[in-house]
Amino acid sequence: MSPLSDIIFKLLMGTEHSIEILTDFLLAVLNLSPDEYIDISITNPFLLQEYKGDKLGILDVKLKLKSGKVINIEVQVDPMPYMESRILFYVSKLITEQINESEQYDKIKRVVSIVITDHPLIKQSDNYHHHFRLCDLQRNVILTDALEIHTLEVPKTRSLSADAENSQLLNWMKFFDAKTEEELNVLAEKNPIMKKATLRLVELSVDEKARQLYEARLKERRDNYAREQGAIQKTAYAIAANALRKGMSVEDIADITGLSHSEIESLDTAV
Repeated sequence: MSPLSDIIFKLLMGTEHSIEILTDFLLAVLNLSPDEYIDISITNPFLLQEYKGDKLGILDVKLKLKSGKVINIEVQVDPMPYMESRILFYVSKLITEQINESEQYDKIKRVVSIVITDHPLIKQSDNYHHHFRLCDLQRNVILTDALEIHTLEVPKTRSLSADAENSQLLNWMKFFDAKTEEELNVLAEKNPIMKKATLRLVELSVDEKARQLYEARLKERRDNYAREQGAIQKTAYAIAANALRKGMSVEDIADITGLSHSEIESLDTAV
């Protein structure tokens, strides 16, 4: 099962038994002292044996460090419209939910968002890891470190060799992208934590309940995709029918809508 499935990622990183694996991943991503990770509290843990409902909801991993810093990790397999705005919205919520009307701004702790995507996100760069803060671009002055966003784009790592770069973060990216047992076995030899993560993934793959949740998530994605494609096709037919009424040629309508000539011509009798 793919580690980039949000349900599998949650079971790998967001349970009471995940702290060691989670810590290794965070050390690879964030420039924080190892002392920060002495006390990690997962604030939305997911325990497979306690799951009883139909709906999985939002399957991000939210945690607090010893210093009070808030970290949120999520995976996005499919592209979403306005993804950058969505990231900013959820980071802002993690900040505002820390205080109520009677509390002061000094109660706000640093918020770090880590977004892992299985599609290109930052089109302006070939780098797979980007680190964003609020800063003055001309003078390279940081306004505040209270907000921090890390993006990790799996597709941009496929042409990179983990051995050549010797990067623990790249090892994790290869782990998330692994498609075969052979790939996982190579990564398991990198260090004891990668081996532990690999063994945990194997355990989940043979766990009946985890498999059912995984398959349910895949079905949900397929159903959503089918609905989206159906809506797109319905819109294309409506545009084509309107264009036929206005006297446009079949060739031009095909260019505009992506429909085939036969699909467009079949509408002609209904117009």
